[in-house]
Amino acid sequence: MKRTFISLLLVLLCATPQLGNAKNNRVEPQAEIKFDKLSYDFGQFSEDKAVVSCVFTFTNVGDAPLVISQCVASCGCTVPVYTEKPVEPGKTGQIKVTYNGRGRVTGPFKKIITVMSNAKSKMVRLSIQGEMVAAKQ
Repeated sequence: MKRTFISLLLVLLCATPQLGNAKNNRVEPQAEIKFDKLSYDFGQFSEDKAVVSCVFTFTNVGDAPLVISQCVASCGCTVPVYTEKPVEPGKTGQIKVTYNGRGRVTGPFKKIITVMSNAKSKMVRLSIQGEMVAAKQ
């Protein structure tokens, strides 16, 4: 009898956490970000046209509003400007990235832009690269 009681008690104790997790098995709506591209190559450009820009377009492929909380470049010469309003499921937003090579040494460069959001993938890294060449005299 004692053995049966202990066995029953163990079964109940093992099953109790599963009952608590039943509520957590529901799938909550979540935003998901998908970019049209993750990198952009400016190619070669002259230092007399040292300010160049590109646009990264993204889509919220999730089922909850997407909010970009932060968009940070690896260098002060690179400035990202992004959609600050929530992006509804199925809709698109943009991140415009401007590289300012004025006063910088000519040659190749590569910069990283880190995008933080409430999406399933909390952080996404974008990159830009190119080569600024000396202006023709």
